[in-house]
Amino acid sequence: MSDIVVQNIVRPDRVLSGSWLEVIASNLDYHRATFLWKCEGLSDAQLRQRPLRSSALTLLGLMRHLQGVERAWFQRTLADTAPRFFPYRTYTTPDGDEWYDESDATSAEDVYEDYLTSCEESRQLFTKVTADLTRIMPNPEFGATDVRFVLEHVIEEYARHLGHADLLREAIDGATGE
Repeated sequence: MSDIVVQNIVRPDRVLSGSWLEVIASNLDYHRATFLWKCEGLSDAQLRQRPLRSSALTLLGLMRHLQGVERAWFQRTLADTAPRFFPYRTYTTPDGDEWYDESDATSAEDVYEDYLTSCEESRQLFTKVTADLTRIMPNPEFGATDVRFVLEHVIEEYARHLGHADLLREAIDGATGE
């Protein structure tokens, strides 16, 4: 049995022309797959590595965070439902933020499955929660926002963390790409 957690990632083509929602949905799937591509071929131990002395970030920690992004923004904010967050162990940073503790014994395979589930839950909600793009919802982080802002923010989360994933992966084994 292989100890490789993420395998055979194929990044989908993006919709370059079409409705705004088609473009957004395809870009979300592209960024989801790109994150997994950065994790592809690594073991549980490698996904937990903190290869940058200046950072506590790990690829597994980012995977835990991104499942939370999916559930918080699609389920809690856009669908106004109570998401089921996996109870990963966390700690509070010196800045007061909460982050994922790598001493959490949850296997990388289980975190990966949870991440895939969160993405599929978001896909299943997408049409329903984007039916009215002008719908305004309260947001404790940003103030009142519409659906378009939330979708853009999820892409912003992926863009930021894909940059982190690039650096982490290169520091782990030298792999680079795009």
